[in-house]
Amino acid sequence: MSENYKFFQNKKCEYFPCHKMKDEEHFNCLFCYCPLYALGDKCGGNFKYLDGGIKDCSNCLIPHSPKGYDYIISKYSEILELAKKK
Repeated sequence: MSENYKFFQNKKCEYFPCHKMKDEEHFNCLFCYCPLYALGDKCGGNFKYLDGGIKDCSNCLIPHSPKGYDYIISKYSEILELAKKK
């Protein structure tokens, strides 16, 4: 079975690639805006907090890597918890 739904690439994007990566051929643009951002320090990515508390994910390749789709989907239950009305 094909898994093409896990990968999308837009080489015409003016920001492509938005992160430095050795192998641009496998750069995945599917999660252009990472859904893990909302998890703060529990996202599992390579990030840092800037002065003022802004999360800087410029050194993170999770959403753009070949296994990124599966990792992000595995974290969706945590993202859904954030979205629940309390």
